[in-house]
Amino acid sequence: MNRHFQRHYTVEEAQALLPRVRDYLATLRRLRARIERFQRELEQKHPNGYDFGGPACHEHVRNLAAWDHLLRQLDRQCIVIRDLDRGLVDFPSLRDGQEIFLCWEEREPEIGWWHDLESGYAGRQPL
Repeated sequence: MNRHFQRHYTVEEAQALLPRVRDYLATLRRLRARIERFQRELEQKHPNGYDFGGPACHEHVRNLAAWDHLLRQLDRQCIVIRDLDRGLVDFPSLRDGQEIFLCWEEREPEIGWWHDLESGYAGRQPL
């Protein structure tokens, strides 16, 4: 059997990670807002692409590094963020020997859905 993921979560394991995943989502949203704000300011103040430099540039580089660090942490854990704004997250799992995703949306109190690897959110089924 060909497996796509090195890590598979039980419902209980994925459920236990939800507080940390909520923190990751909040941090990624804050970082994205800072990165986008810097990009807008840079475009407004320096439309010709001149060197910006200084403290704002240093903060931007730190934000980019933090963004990258969090995404790498999630990738190492095989946790897939599908939609940052909605807080839509998939956890690889196994069901009847087949790879699936445990599907969770941040507004949901717990993981109660799954879907196969191809169908995505539209194919969600209750656990």
